[in-house]
Amino acid sequence: MDLAILNNIAIKAALAAGKVIQKYMNENVLVEKKKGGASYASQVVTSVDKECEIAILTHLLPTCDEFNLALLSEETEDNGSRFQKDYFWCIDPLDGTLAFINKQPGFSVSIALVSKDGTPHIGVVFDPSRNILYHVIKGIGVYKNSVPWKIKRSNDHLTYVTDRKLKNTSRAAEIEILLNDNINKMSLNSFKEISGAGAVLNAIFVLENGPACMLKFPKKERGGGSIWDYAATACIYQELGLPSTNFKGERLDLNKKNGTFMNQEGVYFSNLI
Repeated sequence: MDLAILNNIAIKAALAAGKVIQKYMNENVLVEKKKGGASYASQVVTSVDKECEIAILTHLLPTCDEFNLALLSEETEDNGSRFQKDYFWCIDPLDGTLAFINKQPGFSVSIALVSKDGTPHIGVVFDPSRNILYHVIKGIGVYKNSVPWKIKRSNDHLTYVTDRKLKNTSRAAEIEILLNDNINKMSLNSFKEISGAGAVLNAIFVLENGPACMLKFPKKERGGGSIWDYAATACIYQELGLPSTNFKGERLDLNKKNGTFMNQEGVYFSNLI
């Protein structure tokens, strides 16, 4: 398995989808609803999501034959092949669709290569609003626009990154207690909030605004993001030696047997170390 070759193909696929997104960024697009989680953000889909997926699969489908890879993509029904083959592509053609619909930054393209045991080996993220490409190969390093990415934690406050403002979040008081515990441990002044992006760029913003974290409590309702929301950024975090875990701090299951939603275990990504 030549990860360098597959990484380059994934980059081309992400940039191709990025061009599709950039073409429509300032246009009004038709919004449809699909079967998703409990939140509205997980239920919306547009023709752009689907066009991005087509652009990505144009590049990735040939590798599935050549390298015997499975495929998991948000806009295609899960066929279970990810449990049969040694590796699978994990694709979010347009993460942050709600931000895209609202013409707000926070949407991106995310592609990962994950082994059957749930370990991410490649992660590619493209932010079309800022023209920034992030990529990682397990054991090789993390790059931001082709330059090795060194993470900084220079703020005197803790940054809480979230899709929904804290005041509108379930169990907000518990989250605030957790944030204040970290503020006290790290002798920081306060916490500031970044909200409104999709899960993929939220994880990136945690890395760019340290010390920072994002989290989701476990819950019964379907949702909490899906495997494709976290696979690429989990690869980046693991390469950087930073936590990308479930809420309990245990290994994030990126090849879940009981569906793709992460609600039962929650997530925790941080740039506090």
